[in-house]
Amino acid sequence: MAKRDYYEVLGLPKGASEEDIKKAYRKLAMKFHPDRNQGEDAKVAEEKFKEVKEAYEMLSDSQKRAAYDQYGHAGVDPNMRGGAEGFGGGGFAEAFGDIFGDMFGQQRRGGGGRQVYRGGDLSYAMEVTLEEAARGKDAQIRIPSWDNCDTCGGSGAKPGTQAKTCNTCHGSGAVQMRQGFFSVQQTCPHCQGKGKVIPDPCGACSGQGRIKRQKTLEVKIPAGIDDGMRIRSSGNGEPGTNGGPPGDLYIEIRLRKHEIFERDGDDLHCSVPISMVTAALGGEIDVPTLDGKAAIDIPEGTQHGKQFRLRGKGIKGVRSSYPGDLYCHIAIETPVKLSEHQRKLLKELDESLKKGGGKHSPNENSWTDRLKNFFS
Repeated sequence: MAKRDYYEVLGLPKGASEEDIKKAYRKLAMKFHPDRNQGEDAKVAEEKFKEVKEAYEMLSDSQKRAAYDQYGHAGVDPNMRGGAEGFGGGGFAEAFGDIFGDMFGQQRRGGGGRQVYRGGDLSYAMEVTLEEAARGKDAQIRIPSWDNCDTCGGSGAKPGTQAKTCNTCHGSGAVQMRQGFFSVQQTCPHCQGKGKVIPDPCGACSGQGRIKRQKTLEVKIPAGIDDGMRIRSSGNGEPGTNGGPPGDLYIEIRLRKHEIFERDGDDLHCSVPISMVTAALGGEIDVPTLDGKAAIDIPEGTQHGKQFRLRGKGIKGVRSSYPGDLYCHIAIETPVKLSEHQRKLLKELDESLKKGGGKHSPNENSWTDRLKNFFS
């Protein structure tokens, strides 16, 4: 069975910090530890615990993580050619470099042999209301962005100077090394694969050639989106290295708590308080929906907790053909702060109901009978 992505196992984006990796590991290790999972779930928890442990061991080691980020599981599998364990922990990138560059390395090489790498992915949490999630919306968000430095024009060199060809790799971005029978090509340690060095870096960007800014991004939130869903914005992640492609931006939806409704998939739930008189005598009441008011008939003798279903008054999910339903849960409200006259009326009513026997309170009488049988 193919292994899951290590970042996915820990629930983290690719650019997660070492501290985030530690926190995620501790949380999941506690959750799936064999000592805390017994019975039928023990075997599943044990497998997940092993999976989390393996992911942490790889991503917490900087060399293994670098190999994994570049080559995936092949970069850290000791049973595969170039695995990090199989070559003293150095990984395929360090041990063999571009020895098979013409066959396998085209996607990570730039002009002149320079090493190019894809940028990291970014994550953005967006809070939306229930109404916005149901109907969709167009939103604007501010995200970090990199622009060419205005001072040096993106060269990274101080104005009036320029970058020079690296003397170590002579501008190729890579150096050749001999290892036994192999001629190994590695990233130049002097220029880090750029092919050029900057003797006098620009003070505005510290020789990076770019500066960090904020940009506004238009985002379309589809109707029916739910809490925890993600929207991918391609190419709006961190920039690549040496001309590599940028990463992606993932916008994760957070559903704001609603004053009236609770969402359960495509269905909505709400609590509807009614008076004891309405519950006893029945009547028509108005209940809220996302589209306005709706009327429901309360039958005579309605009990607390009774549920009324309004078909099609829920939310149509992003993958649904039809909208869900709205469930109204009746909550009978007991009157408070009664006057002496009101108390007298209620006592008279209570005495009158008791004279009628069990026909007025079938649940109470049934409960009394069950208690008698229990204690006898």
